[in-house]
Amino acid sequence: MDIGKEHHHCVVINTNGERLLSRRVHNDETELLELIGDVLAISGDVLWAVDLNHGGAALLIGLLVAHGQPVAYLTGLAVHRASATYRGEGKTDAKDAFVIADQARVRRDLGLLRPGDEIAVDLRTLTTRRLDVVFDRTRQINRLRAQLLEIFPALERILELTKKGPVMLLTGYQTPSAIRGAGAKRIETWLRNRKVRGAAALAAKAVEAAQAQDTALPGEELAAAMVARLARTVLAFDEEITELDALIEAKFREHPHAEVILSLPGMGPRLAAEFIAATGGEMEAFGSADRLAGFAGLAPQPRDSGRVSGNLRRPRRYHRGLLRTMYLSAMVSLRTCPASRAYYDRKRGEGKGHKQALLALARRRVNVLWAMIRDGECYHSSLPATTAA
Repeated sequence: MDIGKEHHHCVVINTNGERLLSRRVHNDETELLELIGDVLAISGDVLWAVDLNHGGAALLIGLLVAHGQPVAYLTGLAVHRASATYRGEGKTDAKDAFVIADQARVRRDLGLLRPGDEIAVDLRTLTTRRLDVVFDRTRQINRLRAQLLEIFPALERILELTKKGPVMLLTGYQTPSAIRGAGAKRIETWLRNRKVRGAAALAAKAVEAAQAQDTALPGEELAAAMVARLARTVLAFDEEITELDALIEAKFREHPHAEVILSLPGMGPRLAAEFIAATGGEMEAFGSADRLAGFAGLAPQPRDSGRVSGNLRRPRRYHRGLLRTMYLSAMVSLRTCPASRAYYDRKRGEGKGHKQALLALARRRVNVLWAMIRDGECYHSSLPATTAA
């Protein structure tokens, strides 16, 4: 199946590569069910293959899973590279679908899509949304800084806009004249009423900055209104992130492996939820810790040629989100887990840099986490003591 937003193209081939069916279908449940019936009428032994595993392919994959059909996945890059080995330079949906089908016929290394459980799917939705909101918040803060810099550079210089207090200040006071007119006491009271910590110090810093600039720059009034609007948007993002964190933790606690994963030092509810969202939480799909490490980009791949040997590089295809999760959890574990700290120090003693040592620690923790989930046992720093007979 060559996946599209509105239409898919289906090509069916047999074990000899002969084309048995070629059809364009709407991304509509009725037409897709009709297609599935027609394909199964040709043969009951079918392997479906797609070049997209989300978005426009979601309805098709859901219907195939509901009918107990195996679905293989080829990346779009793999299909593009494979297309160059087939005759002709033209590109059509029918040709792409044939390439996907033929690759699924001859290759034995394709993984099958596994349907995630309801909790894993929900966590994937929540963690993806949280990441989007965090990125949007960062962009808004950058815009807020740029706008404030045009009218009040002294204030922009002293405010930490990643904190709630300074952003709250900008929703009410944006210009030197407004801050001077209000005075430190009034601003402090205004901030305290909005539950801002360190209100006195923040008000004093704002007044000090205002006293350093007497000039009102052109366009100050409109720019101040834009600063206030941007600041309110940042606060709205903060509220949504807080709500999402609560939803993520509540949903994560429902997962059967929640307590096991949380017992590993450095794995808080949010990172653990991201781990389940990326892997589905079940280790049977990976088979071994090495495959899980490869999926996370923590298992180096050889790049040898001729006389060059021992040349290891990170794989090009891996789950960026899972790598980030394991890297951050390894970083946190340095402060909370003596065993992790000792392993990190040992790698640094071998001449590895900080990043290399952290990646090595993350790889080691993948082994531990995989075994914990496989056996259903919580983490313990040492083997349990045995009593003498």
